[in-house]
Amino acid sequence: MATAYGHMNNPPEVFFSVPAADLQGFVSAMGKASGLAEELAQLLARLLVGNDLRGNFSHGSVQIARYARLIRDGVVNGAPCVTVVKETPLSVLVDGDGGLGYFPAHRAAQQVIDKAGARGMAVGVTRNHGHIGAAGIYARMTLGHDLLGFVTSGVQLNLQPGRPLYSAGGGSPMAFSAPAGIEPPLLLDFGTLHDLYGSDPHRDEIASLTPGLVLRCIGLGEVCQTWGGLLSGLSGAPRQRPWTFAGANQGAMIVAMRIDLIDDPVRFKAQMDEYVRRVQQLKPLPGFDRAYAAGGREEALRKRYERNGIPIGPKHQEALEQAGTEFGVPVPWPSD
Repeated sequence: MATAYGHMNNPPEVFFSVPAADLQGFVSAMGKASGLAEELAQLLARLLVGNDLRGNFSHGSVQIARYARLIRDGVVNGAPCVTVVKETPLSVLVDGDGGLGYFPAHRAAQQVIDKAGARGMAVGVTRNHGHIGAAGIYARMTLGHDLLGFVTSGVQLNLQPGRPLYSAGGGSPMAFSAPAGIEPPLLLDFGTLHDLYGSDPHRDEIASLTPGLVLRCIGLGEVCQTWGGLLSGLSGAPRQRPWTFAGANQGAMIVAMRIDLIDDPVRFKAQMDEYVRRVQQLKPLPGFDRAYAAGGREEALRKRYERNGIPIGPKHQEALEQAGTEFGVPVPWPSD
């Protein structure tokens, strides 16, 4: 495979492999040890390990170490009562009760899929929760229903005068999805400001070389903040936290549209297959050994990792072993 996939999710060069089911069992046990109900712990484990299977390691099982501590320390609610607070035939607003964002976002996505199936399109917004994880989790949920999907999320920014313009974009996740027939579906899942966060030493150099590109990235981040954040009840002003739990500082939006509002789904998916095949025949970018349409590489990794196990690199191993020791949950591999 290629050696350059972005800083966050390079496949580890040194690793051992763990079956997905074993890793899922560990993540679920960690969730329960931190205080989550079994149903929520199992859902969280399935979603996190599903990201690992697609090579999205930054948003995979390694996150359970952080989440377990947030729950234990009361930063987010470990026993949330997720509720629908407003609903129409085309929309739903879901409150996460201060817990992790996975639970209201998953529920909202399910309801959006049902509503779009019945009415043609639908939108869901979630509020009062922590991290939703990878936006692609929820965009992917639409794929088996002949729907196009869009997902984003915003966070409480506390913008201060004089801070860099990059700050306007926040964490800035977006995901788009479109089903195909026999080829991998289109699944674009990205942070609009990746490589432009404050920890990246080259961001001002990038901005000086390609200011238009950087401004577009910031603008996309601002869409995340307005659609996924402000609409959910968050603010851009400093020290304005509308909800009780300190970690409940995020919101999200999920949109779905039925393909047959515009075109026959069978024809559309056949055209998607042809498009994906033609993209695969293009010359790849420097540092990559083949071309993929968005989501194609993740699908190839999923097939490999389901067969051979999920690769666990040194930092991933250390994070899970430390958390497992802390919460009394053994890791699913021999430890030193």
